[in-house]
Amino acid sequence: MKKKLSVLIATSLSVVMLLTGCGSRSASKEATASAKGGTFKVGLEAGYAPFNWTQVDASNGGVKIEGGSEYAGGYDVEIAKKIAKDLGKELVIVKTEWDGLVPALNSGKIDAIIAGMSPTAKRKEVIDFSANYYKSDLVMVVKKGGKYDGVTSIKDFKGAKITAQLNTFHYSVIDQIEGVDKKTAMDNFPAMRVALESGMIDGYVSERPEGVSSESANKNFKMVEFKNGFTTSEEDTSIAVGVAKGSDLTEKINKTLAGISETERKTIMDAAIKNQPAAK
Repeated sequence: MKKKLSVLIATSLSVVMLLTGCGSRSASKEATASAKGGTFKVGLEAGYAPFNWTQVDASNGGVKIEGGSEYAGGYDVEIAKKIAKDLGKELVIVKTEWDGLVPALNSGKIDAIIAGMSPTAKRKEVIDFSANYYKSDLVMVVKKGGKYDGVTSIKDFKGAKITAQLNTFHYSVIDQIEGVDKKTAMDNFPAMRVALESGMIDGYVSERPEGVSSESANKNFKMVEFKNGFTTSEEDTSIAVGVAKGSDLTEKINKTLAGISETERKTIMDAAIKNQPAAK
């Protein structure tokens, strides 16, 4: 019995060693393949046209959204494509609510946030940012032909029902309007457009590209640009790519962004405004 048992143990050990060796070789191959290619997972709302939006097909360069049948398009998506190409990785779009973007990044669910996000000091406490890839001024979106169509100063919005997106500096600057009726912040821009259309609000704070987008999407909307506008900082009105603290992606992303001229950025934004779905 002892002899048979020894043979059995030796045979078992041989099998284990063989399987372990195969596993190691397999893992090694997977690691090599990952290093050569892999994915670049980007988080965005897909609801902030013309920076990003949701569409039904791959037209105008749309990229399929992970886990669904819809596609994402817009300025952010085009920038993400360029970065993914330079990284030698497949771009994967992960549709994520605004408040979930930073947690998704820090948990490893996504590799970067490319979602029209400003590199504010508060955000820099928890994530890192690339160089800027866009800069824009603040505007107000109102009803065309309404009381606030054509105003030139934020002072003209005294008594107006104004809101902005939750957890953005857009919402905080509303406090600069004396006597404003500041309404509860909303989760996303589609919701604010519905609220404006219905009369729940008189206007919402946004950035110029989204304002132009709103006018294009709805003939009843008007973008108000100010002669005497909000007081903002450079970091507030700039937009950058968010990455995890200490990520080695920062330098690589900056290299890609440095290769995109201001003229090309304007061309990409103009195309995004033109191509946005009318309903978004």
